[in-house]
Amino acid sequence: MTDQKKHMISDQLVKYYALSAPTYEQVYARPERQDDLEELHEKVFEVLAGHKVLEIACGTGYWTETIADSAASVLATDINPEMLALASNRGLDVGKVQFSLADAFDLPEDIAADGGSGVASFTACFAGFWWSHVKREDQERFLAHLRARLGKDVLLVLIDNTYVEGSSGTIARTDAEGNTYQIRTASDGQRYEVLKNFPSDSTLRKKIGSSVREIRILRLEYYWLLSCRLK
Repeated sequence: MTDQKKHMISDQLVKYYALSAPTYEQVYARPERQDDLEELHEKVFEVLAGHKVLEIACGTGYWTETIADSAASVLATDINPEMLALASNRGLDVGKVQFSLADAFDLPEDIAADGGSGVASFTACFAGFWWSHVKREDQERFLAHLRARLGKDVLLVLIDNTYVEGSSGTIARTDAEGNTYQIRTASDGQRYEVLKNFPSDSTLRKKIGSSVREIRILRLEYYWLLSCRLK
Protein backbone atom coordinates (compact mmCIF):
# COMPACT_ATOMS: atom_id res chain seq x y z
CA MET A 1 0.00 0.00 0.00
CA THR A 2 1.47 3.36 -1.03
CA ASP A 3 1.68 6.37 1.28
CA GLN A 4 -1.14 8.01 -0.67
CA LYS A 5 -3.43 5.03 -0.18
CA LYS A 6 -2.58 4.96 3.50
CA HIS A 7 -3.77 8.54 3.66
CA MET A 8 -7.09 7.62 2.08
CA ILE A 9 -7.75 4.26 3.75
CA SER A 10 -6.07 4.05 7.14
CA ASP A 11 -4.31 0.91 8.28
CA GLN A 12 -6.36 1.00 11.48
CA LEU A 13 -9.63 0.96 9.52
CA VAL A 14 -8.53 -1.96 7.34
CA LYS A 15 -7.25 -3.99 10.30
CA TYR A 16 -10.32 -3.30 12.43
CA TYR A 17 -12.69 -4.62 9.77
CA ALA A 18 -10.48 -7.61 9.01
CA LEU A 19 -10.65 -8.61 12.68
CA SER A 20 -14.37 -7.81 12.90
CA ALA A 21 -15.39 -9.82 9.83
CA PRO A 22 -16.78 -12.86 11.72
CA THR A 23 -19.06 -10.72 13.91
CA TYR A 24 -19.68 -7.82 11.53
CA GLU A 25 -23.35 -8.58 10.81
CA GLN A 26 -24.32 -8.30 14.47
CA VAL A 27 -24.75 -4.60 13.78
CA TYR A 28 -27.87 -5.45 11.76
CA ALA A 29 -29.51 -7.34 14.63
CA ARG A 30 -30.45 -4.35 16.77
CA PRO A 31 -34.22 -4.55 17.39
CA GLU A 32 -34.88 -0.80 17.14
CA ARG A 33 -33.41 -0.70 13.62
CA GLN A 34 -35.46 -3.46 12.00
CA ASP A 35 -38.17 -1.26 10.47
CA ASP A 36 -35.56 1.03 8.90
CA LEU A 37 -33.57 -1.95 7.64
CA GLU A 38 -36.63 -3.48 6.03
CA GLU A 39 -37.33 -0.25 4.16
CA LEU A 40 -33.67 0.12 3.20
CA HIS A 41 -33.58 -3.40 1.75
CA GLU A 42 -36.72 -2.65 -0.28
CA LYS A 43 -35.25 0.59 -1.65
CA VAL A 44 -31.90 -1.02 -2.58
CA PHE A 45 -33.79 -3.85 -4.30
CA GLU A 46 -35.91 -1.36 -6.27
CA VAL A 47 -33.27 1.18 -7.29
CA LEU A 48 -30.78 -1.43 -8.57
CA ALA A 49 -33.29 -3.70 -10.32
CA GLY A 50 -31.99 -4.78 -13.73
CA HIS A 51 -28.62 -3.03 -13.31
CA LYS A 52 -25.13 -4.39 -13.83
CA VAL A 53 -23.67 -3.41 -10.47
CA LEU A 54 -20.17 -2.77 -9.20
CA GLU A 55 -20.26 -2.98 -5.41
CA ILE A 56 -17.61 -1.11 -3.44
CA ALA A 57 -16.55 -2.41 0.01
CA CYS A 58 -19.00 -5.33 -0.02
CA GLY A 59 -17.86 -6.64 3.36
CA THR A 60 -19.51 -9.94 4.24
CA GLY A 61 -21.88 -9.73 1.27
CA TYR A 62 -24.89 -8.78 3.39
CA TRP A 63 -26.05 -6.16 0.88
CA THR A 64 -24.70 -8.12 -2.09
CA GLU A 65 -27.41 -10.67 -1.41
CA THR A 66 -30.16 -8.04 -1.59
CA ILE A 67 -28.68 -6.48 -4.74
CA ALA A 68 -28.40 -9.88 -6.44
CA ASP A 69 -32.12 -10.51 -5.92
CA SER A 70 -32.99 -7.83 -8.49
CA ALA A 71 -29.82 -6.82 -10.38
CA ALA A 72 -28.74 -8.32 -13.69
CA SER A 73 -25.24 -8.95 -12.33
CA VAL A 74 -22.95 -7.95 -9.45
CA LEU A 75 -19.19 -7.65 -9.11
CA ALA A 76 -18.66 -7.25 -5.36
CA THR A 77 -15.28 -5.92 -4.27
CA ASP A 78 -13.53 -5.38 -0.95
CA ILE A 79 -10.02 -4.61 0.28
CA ASN A 80 -10.19 -7.31 2.99
CA PRO A 81 -9.67 -10.99 2.06
CA GLU A 82 -11.29 -11.89 5.40
CA MET A 83 -14.52 -10.16 4.39
CA LEU A 84 -14.49 -11.61 0.86
CA ALA A 85 -14.05 -15.13 2.23
CA LEU A 86 -17.28 -14.77 4.20
CA ALA A 87 -19.09 -13.12 1.30
CA SER A 88 -18.07 -15.90 -1.07
CA ASN A 89 -19.59 -18.47 1.27
CA ARG A 90 -23.09 -16.96 1.18
CA GLY A 91 -24.08 -19.33 -1.60
CA LEU A 92 -25.07 -16.61 -4.07
CA ASP A 93 -25.69 -17.44 -7.73
CA VAL A 94 -22.22 -17.70 -9.29
CA GLY A 95 -23.77 -17.00 -12.68
CA LYS A 96 -24.82 -13.58 -11.45
CA VAL A 97 -22.43 -12.65 -8.63
CA GLN A 98 -18.64 -12.48 -8.65
CA PHE A 99 -16.25 -11.35 -5.92
CA SER A 100 -12.91 -9.59 -6.34
CA LEU A 101 -10.22 -8.16 -4.06
CA ALA A 102 -9.93 -4.44 -4.79
CA ASP A 103 -9.08 -1.13 -3.13
CA ALA A 104 -11.95 1.32 -3.70
CA PHE A 105 -9.41 4.12 -4.26
CA ASP A 106 -7.36 2.04 -6.70
CA LEU A 107 -9.80 0.06 -8.84
CA PRO A 108 -8.23 -1.78 -11.80
CA GLU A 109 -8.09 0.35 -14.93
CA ASP A 110 -9.87 -2.35 -16.93
CA ILE A 111 -12.59 -3.04 -14.36
CA ALA A 112 -15.27 -1.72 -16.72
CA ALA A 113 -13.77 -3.08 -19.95
CA ASP A 114 -16.55 -4.25 -22.25
CA GLY A 115 -14.49 -6.87 -24.05
CA GLY A 116 -15.27 -5.26 -27.40
CA SER A 117 -19.00 -5.81 -27.04
CA GLY A 118 -19.79 -2.10 -26.97
CA VAL A 119 -22.00 -2.68 -23.93
CA ALA A 120 -20.95 -1.04 -20.69
CA SER A 121 -19.82 -3.50 -18.02
CA PHE A 122 -21.55 -1.56 -15.24
CA THR A 123 -24.64 0.61 -15.20
CA ALA A 124 -24.58 1.20 -11.44
CA CYS A 125 -22.21 1.38 -8.48
CA PHE A 126 -23.27 0.62 -4.90
CA ALA A 127 -21.41 1.39 -1.68
CA GLY A 128 -22.97 0.38 1.61
CA PHE A 129 -21.63 2.04 4.78
CA TRP A 130 -18.50 3.09 2.93
CA TRP A 131 -19.04 6.82 2.44
CA SER A 132 -18.80 7.46 6.19
CA HIS A 133 -15.24 6.03 6.08
CA VAL A 134 -14.08 8.37 3.29
CA LYS A 135 -12.44 11.54 4.58
CA ARG A 136 -14.27 14.71 3.62
CA GLU A 137 -11.17 15.98 1.81
CA ASP A 138 -10.93 12.73 -0.23
CA GLN A 139 -14.56 12.46 -1.34
CA GLU A 140 -14.30 14.41 -4.59
CA ARG A 141 -11.15 12.45 -5.48
CA PHE A 142 -13.00 9.19 -4.88
CA LEU A 143 -15.88 10.26 -7.13
CA ALA A 144 -13.42 11.36 -9.83
CA HIS A 145 -11.78 7.93 -9.60
CA LEU A 146 -15.16 6.23 -10.07
CA ARG A 147 -15.94 8.47 -13.05
CA ALA A 148 -12.56 7.63 -14.62
CA ARG A 149 -13.12 3.90 -14.19
CA LEU A 150 -16.85 3.59 -14.92
CA GLY A 151 -17.69 6.51 -17.20
CA LYS A 152 -20.42 9.13 -16.99
CA ASP A 153 -24.14 8.58 -16.34
CA VAL A 154 -23.51 5.50 -14.17
CA LEU A 155 -26.00 5.32 -11.29
CA LEU A 156 -24.35 5.69 -7.88
CA VAL A 157 -26.18 4.44 -4.79
CA LEU A 158 -24.85 5.09 -1.29
CA ILE A 159 -26.34 3.94 2.01
CA ASP A 160 -25.00 4.74 5.46
CA ASN A 161 -25.76 5.55 9.07
CA THR A 162 -27.63 8.49 10.53
CA TYR A 163 -26.25 9.61 13.89
CA VAL A 164 -28.72 8.79 16.67
CA GLU A 165 -27.83 9.85 20.20
CA GLY A 166 -27.75 6.84 22.52
CA SER A 167 -27.64 4.35 19.65
CA SER A 168 -24.68 5.40 17.54
CA GLY A 169 -21.16 5.02 18.88
CA THR A 170 -19.73 8.01 20.72
CA ILE A 171 -17.72 10.50 18.68
CA ALA A 172 -14.24 10.53 20.20
CA ARG A 173 -12.79 13.45 18.25
CA THR A 174 -13.22 15.73 15.26
CA ASP A 175 -10.23 16.71 13.10
CA ALA A 176 -9.46 20.01 11.40
CA GLU A 177 -11.33 18.98 8.23
CA GLY A 178 -14.50 18.12 10.17
CA ASN A 179 -14.04 14.34 10.03
CA THR A 180 -15.32 12.51 13.10
CA TYR A 181 -13.82 9.41 14.72
CA GLN A 182 -15.00 6.63 17.02
CA ILE A 183 -12.95 4.30 19.25
CA ARG A 184 -13.92 0.66 18.68
CA THR A 185 -12.68 -2.53 20.30
CA ALA A 186 -11.98 -5.45 17.95
CA SER A 187 -11.92 -9.18 18.68
CA ASP A 188 -8.21 -9.00 19.53
CA GLY A 189 -9.06 -6.74 22.47
CA GLN A 190 -7.27 -3.80 20.89
CA ARG A 191 -8.88 -0.39 20.51
CA TYR A 192 -8.95 1.16 17.05
CA GLU A 193 -9.69 4.71 15.97
CA VAL A 194 -12.22 4.43 13.15
CA LEU A 195 -13.22 7.28 10.85
CA LYS A 196 -17.01 7.55 10.86
CA ASN A 197 -18.71 10.62 9.42
CA PHE A 198 -22.42 11.37 9.73
CA PRO A 199 -23.19 13.95 7.01
CA SER A 200 -26.43 15.91 6.84
CA ASP A 201 -28.43 16.05 3.60
CA SER A 202 -27.08 19.53 2.87
CA THR A 203 -23.49 18.38 3.43
CA LEU A 204 -23.99 15.42 1.11
CA ARG A 205 -25.37 17.65 -1.64
CA LYS A 206 -22.60 20.21 -1.20
CA LYS A 207 -19.76 17.67 -1.26
CA ILE A 208 -20.91 15.71 -4.31
CA GLY A 209 -22.86 18.32 -6.26
CA SER A 210 -19.99 19.16 -8.62
CA SER A 211 -19.37 15.49 -9.47
CA VAL A 212 -22.88 14.07 -9.88
CA ARG A 213 -26.41 14.99 -10.96
CA GLU A 214 -29.96 13.92 -10.13
CA ILE A 215 -29.29 13.67 -6.40
CA ARG A 216 -32.06 12.02 -4.40
CA ILE A 217 -31.84 11.38 -0.65
CA LEU A 218 -34.00 9.19 1.56
CA ARG A 219 -33.41 9.96 5.24
CA LEU A 220 -34.60 7.40 7.79
CA GLU A 221 -34.14 7.47 11.56
CA TYR A 222 -31.06 5.25 11.58
CA TYR A 223 -29.96 5.22 7.94
CA TRP A 224 -29.92 7.24 4.73
CA LEU A 225 -29.87 6.33 1.05
CA LEU A 226 -28.57 8.59 -1.72
CA SER A 227 -28.85 7.96 -5.44
CA CYS A 228 -27.35 10.07 -8.22
CA ARG A 229 -25.59 9.79 -11.58
CA LEU A 230 -21.91 10.46 -12.25
CA LYS A 231 -21.35 13.48 -14.48
